[in-house]
Amino acid sequence: MQIRVLYNKSCKICRKEIDHYKKYSDKKISWIDILNDKEAKMLTSKTKIELLRRMHVIKNGEIVEGAKAFLEIWKRIPRYRFLYYIFKIKFFYFILFIFYEIAAIFLFWKNKHLLK
Repeated sequence: MQIRVLYNKSCKICRKEIDHYKKYSDKKISWIDILNDKEAKMLTSKTKIELLRRMHVIKNGEIVEGAKAFLEIWKRIPRYRFLYYIFKIKFFYFILFIFYEIAAIFLFWKNKHLLK
């Protein structure tokens, strides 16, 4: 099953991380830059602010965002599948969720100028 990952390629940190995942992923993951691809807004019905605020994954027509999006990516990349198994455990997922939300807020404010 293929998933689509919607991310902010203009964010240096986001781009670096996604480029790393791209090296180890296969054709089961397609990567969509939210700022340079009109398809992103159409696929999600989300605003530019909502798309910029969190990473999104589209899986079977369902939109998954934030920390859950990472689980979907890690589940499909053999090298990172162990992270999926660790962080799908509720306690560890909670830690990932908190960490992701803090990092996402920071990155959103850092990249807010892209909304203009």
